[in-house]
Amino acid sequence: MVTTVESASDMIRGMNPVLQPGRFVFWSSADGEPPASLRDAALATFRETEGLSLLLHEDDAVKAGLGASAPMRQITMKVYSSLTGVGLTAAVATALAAEGIACNVIAATLHDHIFVPAEDAERAMAVLARLQAAAASRS
Repeated sequence: MVTTVESASDMIRGMNPVLQPGRFVFWSSADGEPPASLRDAALATFRETEGLSLLLHEDDAVKAGLGASAPMRQITMKVYSSLTGVGLTAAVATALAAEGIACNVIAATLHDHIFVPAEDAERAMAVLARLQAAAASRS
């Protein structure tokens, strides 16, 4: 069993962001269900009132004839963050917002995944490295 981290300072100190390969797009079907092949290929799904949202690899979206606007890159926080931990998402979003970088956060069981515009990915990684270093210097 993995031991998760719950305090904000521990999560930020240990976040160790990793830029994942590939580009992703968010897509929503307000008019019904997407093809099963897209659902199965999706990195993530979320049912909203207006329809099913999918997070797709950009290549899959293009092959399916879907718009692939606003491509995103995935940054995974390698810290095992607790589902009840408070502060990591806020710290990351605040640091990125201060640099004018949009972010979409998906929290899974063990890790938080930050999706940023593809053109801002390297800059976002630098911002997160500074955030982690600042937290480490306070310990």
